[in-house]
Amino acid sequence: MAPWKLPLLVAAIAVPIAAGFVLAGPAIGVSVGALVAVAVVVVTVRQRPRGAIGADAPPGRRLLVVVARPVEDPQTVTAIDALAGAEDDHPAAESVLVLAPARTGFLDRWASDLEGARRVAQENLVVTVASLAKAGIEAEARVGDEDLVQAIEDQIGSYPATEVVLVTADAEEDPGAERAVGELRQRLRVPLDWLVV
Repeated sequence: MAPWKLPLLVAAIAVPIAAGFVLAGPAIGVSVGALVAVAVVVVTVRQRPRGAIGADAPPGRRLLVVVARPVEDPQTVTAIDALAGAEDDHPAAESVLVLAPARTGFLDRWASDLEGARRVAQENLVVTVASLAKAGIEAEARVGDEDLVQAIEDQIGSYPATEVVLVTADAEEDPGAERAVGELRQRLRVPLDWLVV
């Protein structure tokens, strides 16, 4: 944060509270103080980290395939095979990791009921890994966070991917996919390929 912003933030917090006490008395001053405290908490909670995702990758190619839906159609499998395979300027991927986010519903999230979402994600992984194995791609599989960006950020912390492939439905079926791709293109330090199934 720029040094000049801190005094402005303190003034934005303190001036309304002081004005409430001076102009309207303790009751309004305390109320304004409570509102400012709530506003600070809300703004803080809504903030998301915007830094780059991932560190410099070690030598070798590691492909992270993130599937928001099962991959079984031959075109998508062929596209992933092409991305994992050897090309003129670089060798084939040393390892492939398939990540499926555990997408929960609104009530499931509030009830902390993740079992159904994890089961669906595991089913997506089984179908995807089987399809990739049929094409000759050996892959590991993991279930991740429900938010695509958060799932990728979490996974890149332990799996230093050199490329990320995101497989989603179109924007009509998966409205959050476009937003996630936009954020990932800004924050990822490695190349991102987006495949729409």
